[in-house]
Amino acid sequence: MRPTLSHASAALTHPVEVVDERGRRSRIHIPAERPLTVYVDKRELVTLMTLGGAPEALTLGYLRNQRLVRALGDIVSVQVDWSVDAVAVVTRHGIADVEARTAKKVVTTGCGQGSVFGGLMDNIEQITLPPHARLRQSVVYRIVETIRTQPSIYKQAGSVHGCALLSSDGELLHFIEDVGRHNAVDAIAGLMWLDGVGGADKVFYTTGRLTSEMVIKGAQMGIPFLLSRSGTTQMGHMVAAKVGMTLLARCTGKHFLALSGDERLDFEPHLLEAALPA
Repeated sequence: MRPTLSHASAALTHPVEVVDERGRRSRIHIPAERPLTVYVDKRELVTLMTLGGAPEALTLGYLRNQRLVRALGDIVSVQVDWSVDAVAVVTRHGIADVEARTAKKVVTTGCGQGSVFGGLMDNIEQITLPPHARLRQSVVYRIVETIRTQPSIYKQAGSVHGCALLSSDGELLHFIEDVGRHNAVDAIAGLMWLDGVGGADKVFYTTGRLTSEMVIKGAQMGIPFLLSRSGTTQMGHMVAAKVGMTLLARCTGKHFLALSGDERLDFEPHLLEAALPA
């Protein structure tokens, strides 16, 4: 059962006047950033700083990835009101032990300073990603090119991160931008939840670093492949190895580095023959 959603909208960019090094005035657009305070059953839970492009999906994904709500059917409604920068979530039975479960907070390394409740590694051993999923080298290149040519707020105004959900053939399913990559991944988790889509045959791409938070959230979404044009962190690499995730970093052009799970990759050497020196 899907919850009732508000489908709220907000401007994603904001015009400002600037002066360059020659004293010339011009007008540019910068990304919007606004607070969204989440209330669950009238109890204030957290304030998320967000671009505001998909606030209902962001809220749902946040609750899912924080493991505060287990099933979509437990949520009655998600109503965003930008006039007060708040979202009201109504559940069917409340969140059990909510005080204890939200007492411990970890500030993460995500841009925009993300946070998670409880221990980062809680229940991580219980996650099993599909060991027989495959990803072709040509699909990696298709994904990199798809993201490179994707119309985006970043190209218009900069200062945001993007995340994408793709099929194992490289088809773009969702693309979300936000001021922090942790928000973008949560919004995609929310969209997957709403659509009843699993992650076993999916690929996740992020423009940001592959931190432990990103790997854990990807694993919770059941996705075996996580790609980035950036690098990874020691803990991100450790968690990926623990859950059996294929982690690809520095994905630009025809270059990538497989840091874990390379046994899932189908290499296609002929794709690089034209690039080899004579």
